[in-house]
Amino acid sequence: MSPGASRPNEQRRVAIATIAGKSGTKTSGRATFTEANGKVTMLLEVENASPGAHAVHLHEKGDCSDDSAKAAGDHWNPTTMQHGKMDNGMSHSGDIGNITIGSDGKGRIEMTTDLWSVSSDAKKGIIGHSIIVHLKADDFVSQPSGNAGGRIGCGVITYEP
Repeated sequence: MSPGASRPNEQRRVAIATIAGKSGTKTSGRATFTEANGKVTMLLEVENASPGAHAVHLHEKGDCSDDSAKAAGDHWNPTTMQHGKMDNGMSHSGDIGNITIGSDGKGRIEMTTDLWSVSSDAKKGIIGHSIIVHLKADDFVSQPSGNAGGRIGCGVITYEP
């Protein structure tokens, strides 16, 4: 069986978020979250962002209603961990990392984790949270948010229709 393929009787669950520009930017994009075999794979594609590294985090509230995206709240952190880098086991559940945007304004990041589920479960569920693209790169050290700067894109995570 190829990596990421579902077992014959396992249901795949999919969630999406459409990224809209915030803080006066035209940043746009789409995140797709696919759960299979107890893991969630996220594919994030961003357009119309400034070149360079930009932090990406899941935030606690699914609210992108204001231009600064502050309504999305803090990083999603149901396990009350310190901010850090997800792949070293010391991080918020919402600490994704950095996406690199090219000179054409586009970037793509894909990652897989068993820390999430495509559900509304209090500890692992990503439904109802938001995904934020930040102005600057995450330094993975500064508390509580990696010195990532303003919020230039925001999307609410919902089940795929």
